[in-house]
Amino acid sequence: MIEEVVSKTTLKDPLEIAERMMSHPKLPMLGCQHAYIAAGALLSALRNEGSRKITESDLKEVFKRTERQAMGGYCGLTGVCGIVPAIGSCFSILLGSRCGKDLEQRITMEAARRVMEVIEKLTGPSCCKAYVRASLPVAVDVLKEKLGISLPVKDLSATCLFDKSHPHGCRENRCPYYKKEDILQESKPFT
Repeated sequence: MIEEVVSKTTLKDPLEIAERMMSHPKLPMLGCQHAYIAAGALLSALRNEGSRKITESDLKEVFKRTERQAMGGYCGLTGVCGIVPAIGSCFSILLGSRCGKDLEQRITMEAARRVMEVIEKLTGPSCCKAYVRASLPVAVDVLKEKLGISLPVKDLSATCLFDKSHPHGCRENRCPYYKKEDILQESKPFT
């Protein structure tokens, strides 16, 4: 499903792309699928924005790199959420970053660090959907600041519809995406 959405979407907002994938009824509440969603949403939004050439091969490569580092439970075992290397992989592919490169590697590491920082602030208990929602705007900010690439990003505060599905208990009012009782929200079905 993730690969299908990523290859077919024409949207330029990575959060909107991610939300569509996260609303799929068979997607688990928690899991490394969210790292693939974050990477796929960011790269496909960049492809659709058009200022940089992103190919189908690039999309396959980001999933291959993500698979090597996003493993179930590693967030708790190693302190690194799979979304961090997934976003780092996006920047690495976009910039051609590798060992021995200077600015390309620095920007890639800065993007990963900033994503890690925003995720760290949302822990207790972990919520992969919140991590995706927080990570993509950070990645978009880095794209704008370092590369002059502008992607639209929808404000998703107080929009989560998954609070009852969290197996470890939702953070509720401690989460910026928690749907407050006094705010009416529309559910967006998977399309």
